[in-house]
Amino acid sequence: MPRASHPENWIKTNQQGLYCRALDAYIDPLEPVKRAIITHGHADHARPGHQHVFATPETLGIMKIRYGDDFCQTPHPMPYGQVADIQKGQLHFVPAGHILGSAQAVVDYAQHRLVLSGDYKRHHDPTCPPFEVTPCDVFVTEATFGLPVFKHPHINDEMKKLLDSMALFEHRCHLVGVYALGKCQRLILSLRELGYHKPIYLHGALVNLCTFYEENGVDLGQWIPVSEVEDIKSLAGELVLAPPSALNDRWSRKLPDVITAMASGWMQIRARSKQRRSELPLIISDHCDWPELIQTIEQVNPQEVWVTHGREQALVHQAQRMGYKAKALSLIGYDEDES
Repeated sequence: MPRASHPENWIKTNQQGLYCRALDAYIDPLEPVKRAIITHGHADHARPGHQHVFATPETLGIMKIRYGDDFCQTPHPMPYGQVADIQKGQLHFVPAGHILGSAQAVVDYAQHRLVLSGDYKRHHDPTCPPFEVTPCDVFVTEATFGLPVFKHPHINDEMKKLLDSMALFEHRCHLVGVYALGKCQRLILSLRELGYHKPIYLHGALVNLCTFYEENGVDLGQWIPVSEVEDIKSLAGELVLAPPSALNDRWSRKLPDVITAMASGWMQIRARSKQRRSELPLIISDHCDWPELIQTIEQVNPQEVWVTHGREQALVHQAQRMGYKAKALSLIGYDEDES
């Protein structure tokens, strides 16, 4: 690969984030910019105030729900596989398997290809297309769970824990903390796949995005806003989903005889579980665990691996042991909560 046109000469990091000189655009910028490429709708990656936003139609829809109609000056919807000529290079998106609309950004310039993964996972998730392996020269990967200790169980195993608890404590209300975008909908569909078809009750903060998922073809079965329940005591024996911030506030205290659960990849860490005051920690992540990160690097098989936001150094070291040239980008400003 000629060094003059190597991606290291047209990809830079600064206080606004990751800048692609070939496209004159930032990828998931931290501050408002002229031209932004957004990989998915989580708030630490999709911020308002940009002039031009290139993203999948679903991600643009999520940004509109979260920030209003004027979240940017000009949105540019790009379905998976559609190629856009931007400045000196080309951009297209392929699925990342993280949440609805999530995408890897594929940049082609000067006969070289860079793939920026955004957040991604390899586990089964019927709410979004699966991660698509895309060969490239440079693979920029996240490393949220980039330590060998992280090995995520299958979501169905964790959901069976929840269903077993509901069967054992059949007269208690089970309140599960879920992030509004991605986790909530994935958990619901996993329960449906396991045969749980009773109504699921939702905190008001989850309603708009569940509606959006259904408008985009994801059938969640019957769900009911808690605000529409006339007698709160009738939720004894039922399943209620709420954002993590609601687990221990005044809203949750009105529910009858609650067992509190929390769904997150961080529930593998006991201190995090105690911090959330979760009686039933459910290890459910929308990111890759350590074996999946290694598997993905092997399958993509790039010439170089660049690692960003997460446990960078461990994955850099592992990639080097595997024979790849690797380095950490050391970006800051990306949140680990919605994991």
